[in-house]
Amino acid sequence: MVNFYSAVWSFLLLSSSVWGYANPGACSGTCVNTHDPSIIRRSDGTYFRFSTGGKIAVHTAPDITGPWTYKGAALPSGSSINLGGNQDLWAPEVALIGNTYYLYYSVSTFGVQDSAIGVATSSSLDVGTWTDLGSTGIRSSSGKAYNAIDPNLINVNGAYYLTFGSFWKDIHQVSMKSPPKTVASDSTAYQVAYDSVKTDEEGAFIFKHGNYYYLFYSKGQCCGYDSNKPAAGGEYKIMVCRSTSATGGFVDASGKACTNSGGTVVLESHGNLYGPGGQGVYDDPTHGPILYYHYVNTNIGYADGQKQFGWNTIDFSSGWPVV
Repeated sequence: MVNFYSAVWSFLLLSSSVWGYANPGACSGTCVNTHDPSIIRRSDGTYFRFSTGGKIAVHTAPDITGPWTYKGAALPSGSSINLGGNQDLWAPEVALIGNTYYLYYSVSTFGVQDSAIGVATSSSLDVGTWTDLGSTGIRSSSGKAYNAIDPNLINVNGAYYLTFGSFWKDIHQVSMKSPPKTVASDSTAYQVAYDSVKTDEEGAFIFKHGNYYYLFYSKGQCCGYDSNKPAAGGEYKIMVCRSTSATGGFVDASGKACTNSGGTVVLESHGNLYGPGGQGVYDDPTHGPILYYHYVNTNIGYADGQKQFGWNTIDFSSGWPVV
């Protein structure tokens, strides 16, 4: 009988580890100041982390684990886009196109649809080398079917697409010119994800693995947990849909369309990790594909300024990302 109970307990422990979420990977150095992180690795092996606030805060490290060191602001003069919020830039996205790095960013204010997506360029990623080019031509205002924030660029065989959007009809996409400084002249924004019940999807990131393009996005309340904590389950979580095309047809693990309230949970609150989101995916040379994001450590505090940098390796063996 003792052996029976021991076997049951071992099974329960194993089940917990299989069906639960892994804790975030190691992080040392400056692991805060990391809202909406964007990670890129330079050819010399230096990791750069760009994040919301501080006119796009820049941190570097020799490894994804750190130690992360603050280097300064990517755009110390703010954005040339003449909109409210042009000194408090959001949701950076960094990509290497040829020999040039592109930094996309959002100009907006919280809860307002009057927003724009800008872009800057650099040859090295270093602080002090970024040139602001201003607007990409993606702009929203009251009454439009989208909000122009949270940009993400994907290159599909030399064709460039920018995916973006938030709580106004959720996530959209446009074609970009080559090089991708502005919207293609014949492109109109089209929807790639939408929850008709509760429009609270944003922060899109498209990552190709195998034969599929995976659309990762954040769902729920992002911020203000210290003053306005949502009901359980209403906080940020990371979702995914997939498609064989980067431009649409995304469905969740049950086959439900991402444009019809579909979506499969990748990572949500567990243990002392709360409200993970603002995510991206990077194919790390050491760890393989990793999901990176910000989160609240409930043992530290719920304030936006206390959000931590998190990352986990991703297992795609089932055809769906598991952390």
